[in-house]
Amino acid sequence: MKNSALVVIDLQNDITKNYKEIITKVNEAIDWAEQKGLWIVYIQHNNLSAGTRTFKPGTRGAELVPELNVVSNHIFTKVKSNALTSEAFTAFIQEHEISEFYVVGADAAACIKSTCYNMTKSGYAVHVLSDCITSYDKKKLPELLAYYESKGCEVLALSDVKGRRASQRNGSDDL
Repeated sequence: MKNSALVVIDLQNDITKNYKEIITKVNEAIDWAEQKGLWIVYIQHNNLSAGTRTFKPGTRGAELVPELNVVSNHIFTKVKSNALTSEAFTAFIQEHEISEFYVVGADAAACIKSTCYNMTKSGYAVHVLSDCITSYDKKKLPELLAYYESKGCEVLALSDVKGRRASQRNGSDDL
């Protein structure tokens, strides 16, 4: 599974709204990915725009949330919504020939949406773990999950991913 990666997007102190509701599941996804030998990548947003106070480089707000299980030093920063705009991240993808991504984190209506769209557009296989993402407006999550599917992403719960891998390991095609 070394051509696969779990990508944890923007679970930073300045995105405190609603992340505590998913952090346990995100950490469970990290444990699963670690056990399966996936690359585990953390994406941090840096806001370089003048006049804004959130996600400023070098501030507590830009740091990963303290509850997050950080198990690798593969931490990349971006300054735009799409994680693929990080040259270091895209170089990492190419260097390790990663073609499949499992996406978790925040914000489903912004950075996750942009990253997933651009990943599928680039030909990558993208799986959004529905119980491991959140948004500022949680009422929009069902609409966003439908959007992801319409753009070629597979939307699954973490338990489905865990079950699928177990089924494949046992020689079964059943989920």
